[in-house]
Amino acid sequence: MKKIIATICSCLWVFSASAQTLTIDKCREMALQYNKDKKSAALLTEQAEHTMKSTKAMFLPDFSLVGFGLYDTDKRPMGFNLSGLKEGLTSAVTGGVMAGVVPPQMGQWLGQVGAQLPDEAQIDYKAGFVYSGNLVMKQPLYMGGKIRAGYEMSKTAVLLAQQNERKTDAEVIMMVDEAYANCVKANELKAVAEKYKALLLELEKNVQSAIKHGMKLKNDEAKVQVKINEVELQIRRAENAQRLAAMNLCHIIGQPLHSGVSVSSEYPVVNDVQVLLTNDITERPEYAMLDYQAQIAAQRVRMAKSEMLPQVALLAKYGYAHGVEIADNMLLDGATFAAGVTVNIPLYHFGERTHKVKAAKAKQEQAELERQNKAELMQLELSRAANNLDEARLEVELSTRSLATAEESMQLSGQRYKAGEEPLSDYLETQALWQKAYQTQVDAHFQLYLSSVAYLKACGQLVK
Repeated sequence: MKKIIATICSCLWVFSASAQTLTIDKCREMALQYNKDKKSAALLTEQAEHTMKSTKAMFLPDFSLVGFGLYDTDKRPMGFNLSGLKEGLTSAVTGGVMAGVVPPQMGQWLGQVGAQLPDEAQIDYKAGFVYSGNLVMKQPLYMGGKIRAGYEMSKTAVLLAQQNERKTDAEVIMMVDEAYANCVKANELKAVAEKYKALLLELEKNVQSAIKHGMKLKNDEAKVQVKINEVELQIRRAENAQRLAAMNLCHIIGQPLHSGVSVSSEYPVVNDVQVLLTNDITERPEYAMLDYQAQIAAQRVRMAKSEMLPQVALLAKYGYAHGVEIADNMLLDGATFAAGVTVNIPLYHFGERTHKVKAAKAKQEQAELERQNKAELMQLELSRAANNLDEARLEVELSTRSLATAEESMQLSGQRYKAGEEPLSDYLETQALWQKAYQTQVDAHFQLYLSSVAYLKACGQLVK
């Protein structure tokens, strides 16, 4: 049943796709929704955001519940010898060190207490079941800047992940635009071949009519037929190119390969290239990513230094303990509260933490050098893209003029051929030159559009 439903949905989509023409904006939207690299980049951003929230929570108190339970079968009497204490207390009061120090009445009372003490005492001890539960709170007060550095790193990591999403979006758009432009180009080349074939078929009729009236030789018809065969092969190749371009586009936008999608017959409008020209690369996501990576490296230095500084934290505990019976009385049976401060001052670790700081500084310098190097490469890429865009614009202008000239030459040649002033071979050659000029114009528009997209990507304006 699931396969049947999937087949029906696929057929319905194919019908709807063939009934409407996909625009470049629609293809971009579908590609961004389908692309797995885009989804992966979004998950990395989500991961960075959760990490940032986790790091931020380290500023707040940490509460934990600690429990303890023990059963001990230890049960025995505990004996104490009090004869020494009895004699010492009596002698100290009557004639020893305390004589003359304490009042006589107090001395007499102490003597009576000492006389009443037994020579030995026995206390029953029983461990039994001992348990306790405590609610413990730990609040960092000063960690040498470690928590602050980690939080700043996590915030920068979120920005880095967002720029990675922009970079992925630009790459996906660049890919889908090229596939879309290939579809348009295939359609245009097929249209050119069909127009050329129409001219040849019209010429074939005229030649056949002239042969019937004895005005042309049979050889002229053969020459035209050779050109018709060539253009039919070109049409077949154009149809295959159309099908492959459509399949490639379907693959990129996440649709079945044989969906039979159709696109507009014209390229999207390219803005004025003179207005677009710029040497600024700071808007590129790659440049921002390098900048954020350098900032993260700087925060790692701060984090390494924090391990060499004192750490202070506040501790508090509230709990209940029960157990240990002594002389029929429970030794532990009640709630307690305690609070204190812990201080950890690093003294000497044989250079371990010092070398960690030096390693972090070296990593920071490496990140800065990488940023400078890749910034220069991006500047070169932008200049190359600007040159390609300028050349593509000029190529469109020249190809348009060449096509107009070729079309005019073909018309004049056709008139002279009909008047018998020019051989058929020259007329066929002007038609072939017209077709070539037409194909060159199609290629020029194709290159202009892709060059404009590449330039927007190189200057960071393809994705806002």
